Amino acid sequence: MNELHEEELDFELEDELGTVAAAQAKIKKLRGELKEAQAKRDEYLDGWQRCKADSINARKEAAQQHDRAHGRGKESIIEEIIPVLDSFDMAAGGDAWLAIDENWRNGVDLIRNQLLDVLSRHGIERFGKVGDMFDHTEHEAVQEIEDVAGESGEVVRILRYGYKNGERIVRPAQVIVKR
Repeated sequence: MNELHEEELDFELEDELGTVAAAQAKIKKLRGELKEAQAKRDEYLDGWQRCKADSINARKEAAQQHDRAHGRGKESIIEEIIPVLDSFDMAAGGDAWLAIDENWRNGVDLIRNQLLDVLSRHGIERFGKVGDMFDHTEHEAVQEIEDVAGESGEVVRILRYGYKNGERIVRPAQVIVKR
């Protein structure tokens, strides 16, 4: 770029030497300013991209915190409802239950089933049944007995049902297991 033509610089011929040197100095200065402007542009672009990524991450984190808080609130309510369901189950499991009028028992069973349905609609599932194989992640073995039919490790009695929120165990089922 050291060779500059007159038509490119658009200078008068008599001032060629002074003007060419001035033009070269001006071009050198403009190149420096351009490099400085490009460096600032890159710095601002990098900062903007980082800020945008931070903003996206902050929104995701806020949404996750909201979901966790909502889940904790939901589970808190569920943990308060579960003992009510346990009371229904204990009442229905006693000998006195059979002495009560059948229509009344059916009404109480309907109420219990409505509660279970509400929990189910909110993703809470009740689990635990006789015949399941013992799973330490879902069951809490309260007792092991030998003098019953079934395979070793099989659940022979449910003392208290367990509840799941999706894959998360809200409360394990308390069971008696065949030894």
